Formats: sequence, C-alpha cells, structure tokens
Amino acid sequence: PEFPGSLTMGRMHSKGKGVSRSSIPYIRAAPSWLEASPEEVSTLIVKYARKGLAPSKIGVTLRDQFGVGQVKNVTGSKIVRILKANGLAPSIPEDLYCLIQKALNVRKHLERSRRDKDAKFRLILIESRIHRLARYYKVKRVLSANWKYTPETAATLTL
Repeated sequence: PEFPGSLTMGRMHSKGKGVSRSSIPYIRAAPSWLEASPEEVSTLIVKYARKGLAPSKIGVTLRDQFGVGQVKNVTGSKIVRILKANGLAPSIPEDLYCLIQKALNVRKHLERSRRDKDAKFRLILIESRIHRLARYYKVKRVLSANWKYTPETAATLTL
C-alpha cells in the first residue's frame, strides 16, 4: 500500500524518513480576520531584517506577534524575496549558515577536548552536510561557482 510521504528522501545521517509534520492551510489567501496589510507586513520584514534577524526569526516574530501565519499568503512573495528586493538578503542561505555555525561550535569544543571522538565524528557528518548543501546551492546558482567551505575561513563567513 502507498502511504503519504513514503517517497520522501530519508535523513542523511540517521534512519528516519521524516514523514511527520504539520500542514499549512489549504486556502492560499490571507485570513479574513488579519488586520495587517501587505505593505505593513513588508515594512515589518524590512525593519526586522535591519535589526539583524534571520528570515526564519522574522517569520516566527510575525506569526507570534502579528498573527501572520504565512507571509506568502498575505504579501504574495516569501520573506527572502522581499529581503532580496530591498537589498537585505543574506549572502549565504540560512540553512547553510546554521550548519557552518554548528561546525564552528563543534570545532571550538574539540579545541578544548581533543579526546572527544564522538564530537570528531559528528563534525565530519556536519561538514559533509555543508558540502552537499553547498553543491546544491551552486547548481541553483545561489552561491557562486567558486564558493568553497574551509574550516579556516568559516569564522569570517558567519560574521
């Protein structure tokens, strides 16, 4: 029998298939009870980006404080596209940025505890995810073709 989500890609470094998730509303229009206009939402996104919030944090803030469940349903475009239009888009995608940050934290831990074999193994897994994601973003032309992750220059990428 065919189950929903049975064709999803498995996790890279664990057994899970990741089928469980919440679903977004079927109706792709802004809810009738929402008082914020598309222009207000766009200005809020730009305001929070100027404060230094990441796109996911902007979405969480808009959801929790202003009741905007899906920015795309209200404005017609996604958060990163709005940021790109205003010249505030991050230089590297947020998921890649978070993985680089995680690798830096594990490296810092390994400097203090060199005998931690598990952390050393996890660092290899994290860096292989970074390389895979970077390869995807190079194909999609989000990153330049000569972009390369090196642990030595990773600290400058996350500034």
